Amino acid sequence: MHDLGRLEDLPADYVKALTRQNLVPLWPTLLALLPPDKPRPQTKVVYWSYEALRPLLLKAGELTPIEKAERRVLVLANPGHGLAKLQATPAIYLGMQLLLPGERAPTHRHTPNAVRMIVEGEGAYTTVEGVKCAMTRGDLILTPTGLWHEHGHDGVDPVVWLDVLDLPLVYYMEASYHINGESQAIRRSEDGSGPPRRGLLPTPLFEREITEYPMLRYAWSDARSSLQTLAIERPDLQAIQIAYVNPSTGTDIQNILGYYALMLRPAQNLSLPARSPAAIFHVIEGAIECRAEDQTFSLAEADTCCVPGYSEVVLRNRSDKSPAFVFIADEAPLHRKLGLFENRGRTALGPTIP
Repeated sequence: MHDLGRLEDLPADYVKALTRQNLVPLWPTLLALLPPDKPRPQTKVVYWSYEALRPLLLKAGELTPIEKAERRVLVLANPGHGLAKLQATPAIYLGMQLLLPGERAPTHRHTPNAVRMIVEGEGAYTTVEGVKCAMTRGDLILTPTGLWHEHGHDGVDPVVWLDVLDLPLVYYMEASYHINGESQAIRRSEDGSGPPRRGLLPTPLFEREITEYPMLRYAWSDARSSLQTLAIERPDLQAIQIAYVNPSTGTDIQNILGYYALMLRPAQNLSLPARSPAAIFHVIEGAIECRAEDQTFSLAEADTCCVPGYSEVVLRNRSDKSPAFVFIADEAPLHRKLGLFENRGRTALGPTIP
């Protein structure tokens, strides 16, 4: 496509006349809005070291009491979008949250969906609509849109988790807000292994649609065991990966973001195809190397990496003796709903790759 006219080529009085009428000429920015062949993402490849981040997070615990912070979080911001925008990708917000012994993060609910991937410590819990979910390293805990939730800590050491929210998209749609609430009464505790609920549900005509979440806590012990079993049963699979799904429907656990766990065999190199959604990679166990966009990062346990859409990614297990386990979040559910999902890779990765 040939170069189009520039805004500065137009007479100044003409541009002022357009501005007075809230009009903007399209042609000077058309190629930026619709670039040829593929998008030009603002999202950059970024790496966050947990070893470097952790002391800064603990320092935040000394500087700001939970009563003033409410949620004590350091946001993993992507410089491609500008740090002030507090986003890792177009639809993903990431934050490392700290809860100290004896603290309680008060009850609220909000429109963005959230999940918590537990990074460190024991003794903390999240209560969601009266369901108490213990927090253990590697667990995935849901706090879906509109559900009351709070965090508490009855242990003795700091607890840290990775927050993953679809906040950037919800904020862009001007639909982001929260409501504070009272502390919840505990109805039951969930260990992450309960059976799915079955049966009929009321269908209100004029009330807000409610999505059923039969599981709120996905225990890492179960996910890890599933990956190991899959690796044994399917030695032909290049990618040993599972998706976190709603057990009642078999579909994504949330509407906008998808969540997965991946196991890399010892010394394995895994080439992921270029796909339209951006993704983040967080190391639960082991150490990996991540190559994308001509950059290479060495990730240790609890480190996190962000990769833009339409980027080929190569993951390598840095150990030749032990498997590595990686938590992945991406924007695939949103892209599929919008009809935008693309997989431009040629590598056959098996049916479990999102």
